[in-house]
Amino acid sequence: MKYTRLPNTNIRISKMCLGTMTWGRQNSEAEGHEQMDYALEQGINFFDTAELYPIPPKKELYAVTEEIIGRWFKKTGNRDKVILASKIAGPAPFSKYIRTTGFRRDSIITAVEGSLERLQTDYIDLYQLHWPERATNFFGQRGYDSESHDFWEDRIHQVLETLRDLVKEGKIRHVGLSNETPWGAMRYLEESKVHQDLPRMLTIQNPYSLLNRLFEVGLSEVSMREKIGLLAYSPLAFGVLSGKYLDEIKPRKGRLTLFPHYNRYSSENSTRATQEYANLAKTHGLSLAQMALAFVNTRPFLTSNIIGATTMEQLKENINSIHTELSDEVLEGIEAIHNSIPNPAP
Repeated sequence: MKYTRLPNTNIRISKMCLGTMTWGRQNSEAEGHEQMDYALEQGINFFDTAELYPIPPKKELYAVTEEIIGRWFKKTGNRDKVILASKIAGPAPFSKYIRTTGFRRDSIITAVEGSLERLQTDYIDLYQLHWPERATNFFGQRGYDSESHDFWEDRIHQVLETLRDLVKEGKIRHVGLSNETPWGAMRYLEESKVHQDLPRMLTIQNPYSLLNRLFEVGLSEVSMREKIGLLAYSPLAFGVLSGKYLDEIKPRKGRLTLFPHYNRYSSENSTRATQEYANLAKTHGLSLAQMALAFVNTRPFLTSNIIGATTMEQLKENINSIHTELSDEVLEGIEAIHNSIPNPAP
């Protein structure tokens, strides 16, 4: 395994992070425990979860993934071997059953304490805001709709104050963002610069893959200049970049077969780009999945690459991609395809 550090800390984390969002829906508890056992054996010490998980969210399955992880910690005693990240759900139609109060002080405290109880731990290493409270361009919306202004109250200072107090209490160690924009990232960073008693956002968990490199527009500069590291999610684009959906017969248990409304990476342009990337990988004796993951691993703004799998075979291939080195010819081929079909998925 290769390792990086959480920016501005001495915390050593694996460059590949174990994603958990399928546990409790596509994966059983036993399968989730098997994945954690194997990942830890392979040197992965960074796990990411959220109170929203499993995905797709469902009221009856609220926070089941955290419970699965908590029971593994209790069973194995491995809490001290894992750098653990979780998230608070923001306001959205699909999360109304969790809460409708956004990131108010009492909401954040309730969310953290609930996660701690389910995870059977005294602290969370990295606590993230899963998406902004305000209406902006996230979750597949490419551009900002200037007419979508909501009645959002700018309480970023108060949010950071609450997180600071939770850090002081030892319930969380560090904080990060997710599904944020350049404006939002800078707004949080500037607030903690002006008020130095407030915690600094260390990471931003956003989508990044061969089909969606929008992080490079604006956020990559913020990331590198401000030292806020990318935790890349969906590096295989819901499994599309494994190539398994290119065949006419779709995999019976594939994520997009089970949940076809998750079609963010299934447009005509995305399919065309995926086929071209598959051809490039084949030409150079690589699997598409390993080429796609290895590309993400080369990015200078990357802190960790979040991989998820529903089978052990997938997990093993994904983890092994850390050893895949891409030649200049492969990287040039990737850029040629990207220039021809840039960011086909928002």
